[in-house]
Amino acid sequence: MVKVIFIGAGNLATHLSVAMQNKQYEIIQVFSRSNESASQLGQVLGVPYTTDITSVKDNADLYIFSLKDTALKETVARLKPNTALWVHTAGSVPMNIFEGYIRRYGVLYPLQTFSKTRSIDISTTPFFIEASAPEDLKLLSDIAHSLATKVTITTSEQRKYLHLSAVFACNFTNHMYAIANNILKQQGLSFDVLLPLIDETATKIHEMNPIKAQTGPAVRYDENVMQAQQELLSDSIEKEIYHLISKNIHKFSQTDHEQNKL
Repeated sequence: MVKVIFIGAGNLATHLSVAMQNKQYEIIQVFSRSNESASQLGQVLGVPYTTDITSVKDNADLYIFSLKDTALKETVARLKPNTALWVHTAGSVPMNIFEGYIRRYGVLYPLQTFSKTRSIDISTTPFFIEASAPEDLKLLSDIAHSLATKVTITTSEQRKYLHLSAVFACNFTNHMYAIANNILKQQGLSFDVLLPLIDETATKIHEMNPIKAQTGPAVRYDENVMQAQQELLSDSIEKEIYHLISKNIHKFSQTDHEQNKL
């Protein structure tokens, strides 16, 4: 049985550790710099926890670093080296962050948005893995396949672009929802009215290329409509967002049209 220690107790660590424990991996300890998050996850898993990096046990087979990018290198440098496999779960951090600290290292990156308060079926989450040695890549592959159906070996360079695409698809999209919510709230309307539209938009791209699924005034570059809508926005940044995204939507649409004529 693989013994695992989680270095970090945030959203991703919570979901991943619970999923691994459900698959009979032996989580033996949780570390977090925050006593609140360490104790919460420790209680969920029923395992010891610590906020002292020097108190992290040295008898695990796998150490999973699930931390903010800014805290990762510092924490790696402070953990006492051992013979275990160390991996991080970050999208934008290269695997070689472990070089000089540990002999065996890799990446176990689940491409998903996690919140502690929402349950999620992790088996549908794509995992992207990388390791410094073939035998450790095999171990990570076995672990990832035990948790999910889609596992892909990628380089650190590829993973940077995966993370970038995820920022556009998830974070930026969610920010658009926030802007839409503010617009409706100012008019005394509920964000709920947009949910059927949001659901259909997301459903369509399971079957259609996103460029083909695009609708709205920017595709046909209806300048009268776009100008009128920009004037409704009081925030200068939101005006710029509207203008730039509309321009880019039209560019994508025109490029797609020209390519289809060839």
